[in-house]
Amino acid sequence: MIEGVLQVADLHVRDIMIPRGQMVVLDHEDSFPDIIEKITECGHSRFPVIDDDKDDVVGILLAKDLLSVSLDQSLDFEINEYIRPASFIPESKRLNVLLKEFRLNRSHMAMIVDEYGGVSGLITIEDVLEQIVGKIDDEHDEDEEVDIQPHGSNRYSVRALTPLPEFNEYFHTEFESEDVETIGGYLLGQIGHLPERGESIALDSLTFKVLNADSRQVHLYQVIDNGGRSAGYSE
Repeated sequence: MIEGVLQVADLHVRDIMIPRGQMVVLDHEDSFPDIIEKITECGHSRFPVIDDDKDDVVGILLAKDLLSVSLDQSLDFEINEYIRPASFIPESKRLNVLLKEFRLNRSHMAMIVDEYGGVSGLITIEDVLEQIVGKIDDEHDEDEEVDIQPHGSNRYSVRALTPLPEFNEYFHTEFESEDVETIGGYLLGQIGHLPERGESIALDSLTFKVLNADSRQVHLYQVIDNGGRSAGYSE
């Protein structure tokens, strides 16, 4: 946890944000049944509410605020009465600064904007805390871990145990080794020692930075695609 606290001071919002394409949002014009259906399907507790598109976020809706409407069907539902103000932060904000702001403002979610003012993603207080204490699973999380997780702007988190063929297919690389089966093992061979948290290495057009490691092994890498060529799995 101490290592996690130090790491939070080095990471920026863009490193762990939920990218725009993966955001689950509610439309300002959605009916109450449509909203309840979306909330039930994904199980989140907070949702950005948009007007025209995802760049036009008008506020945040908490699922718990709709309980009174669900219990009393005679109440007229007007979404504006339940929307809370949304906070907007730049991609470059450091995680330790954001965590302090979350605590002071008693908020749990922030929208992330790029240099042009467009919404590039969102981040929650849980996302920040997970960098300190590790993965926080709840009843809605899948049991199966994702090996490669995109975070927007050609940035990804990659588990060290990701099979080498899977990594090559995703990033269109040709890393090969007869001695190891995972990308973590391959990188250890390239680095030549057990890297510490924050240490990085550049291979091909990719930069690998250690996000999570202990005294025996690396668990998670951040991968930055400097060439902008990764486009997910091939058909």
